[in-house]
Amino acid sequence: MGLPAGLLDAGYTRLVRPVLFRSHGGDPEAIHEQLISLLAGVGSAGPVRALTRLVAGSAGRSARVAGIDFPSRVGLAAGLDKDASAVLAWRGLGFGFAELGTVTGRAQPGNDRPRVFRLRASRALVNRMGFNNPGAAAVAATLAARNVYRGNGAAGLPVGISIGKTKVVDLADAVEDYLTSLRLLAPHADYVAVNVSSPNTPGLRSLQDAGALSGLLTTLVRESAARASLAAEGSSQGAGPRPEGWPSAGEGAGPVPVFVKVAPDLTWGQLDEVLATCEDAGAAGVIATNTTLAREGLAPADQHLAGEAGGLSGAPLTARAREVVGYVAAHTALPVMGVGGIMTADDAMALFDAGADLVQLYTGFIYGGPGLAAAVNARDTERQEP
Repeated sequence: MGLPAGLLDAGYTRLVRPVLFRSHGGDPEAIHEQLISLLAGVGSAGPVRALTRLVAGSAGRSARVAGIDFPSRVGLAAGLDKDASAVLAWRGLGFGFAELGTVTGRAQPGNDRPRVFRLRASRALVNRMGFNNPGAAAVAATLAARNVYRGNGAAGLPVGISIGKTKVVDLADAVEDYLTSLRLLAPHADYVAVNVSSPNTPGLRSLQDAGALSGLLTTLVRESAARASLAAEGSSQGAGPRPEGWPSAGEGAGPVPVFVKVAPDLTWGQLDEVLATCEDAGAAGVIATNTTLAREGLAPADQHLAGEAGGLSGAPLTARAREVVGYVAAHTALPVMGVGGIMTADDAMALFDAGADLVQLYTGFIYGGPGLAAAVNARDTERQEP
């Protein structure tokens, strides 16, 4: 069952976090890179994975969403493990699923540094990373090297992969760019998240407009269905044109579910259009929300960073994320993953109460460590018990 969540929280916030936040001269991105490197190396070794799982615990309330069995309802949000190198480590830290990426069709360096800012008094981050990643082909190779394929359980949890648009690709060619990523990554993904809501790629959020989103989602959903049909045909014949790396019919059969990640800055009318488009195109669910361009709720000590370009995450987003999740859940029958401003177990429970089927952690994990995932799992399990 692991250590109590309170003990994990105290150990991280009082001992680990102060040292971590001071390392690399306090540079948040350098610290992040070091953490992922450690998790990708030592943290992914079998004995260490077993030990961290014993310490951090992994119990939680299971759920079946979009045909996927989740061992717990709290997951890792996209943005932390951009290149999938630490995919084997997340289960041991208490997560019930992990969303990797965001990955683009081509490798790209992202925006110029510095591009991550820690707003400690506000328990927040501002980032303008710009989808820095090694590209879909490289991420697929990383997952293949770790034997992570859809449905085989090698990572110990369901794996989602967030895909986005390559910056140098024109918006007119965005669909083909997303298709490139889907084709390369779907064999390794239990679900794919279509990121059209990051504020850090010029023009990307325009893909949330009904017309553009309809064309994109319809194409991706059809491609997923076509590849699943081809895989099933090859499996039934014992050979044939089954796509390379695609699981057998018994391992994640059927189309890869396609989720859509929306921005918290949309109006209710815009959300209505997005939800109608998702339903019409056959999307499997909605992820609400991404980072925000708003700057409300910053502590006075952090006001000097309010002018930094990029998306804001963390505690200032808590209330808005809850509003958006509640609105989305009330206006669609599609499953909802709630993300944004989950800094405590109470925040996660509030998103569940608002209608989220699953939740994801990002900034809360950076500030709270594995104790936060453990606390959410514990509370969620308690509320399930009679």
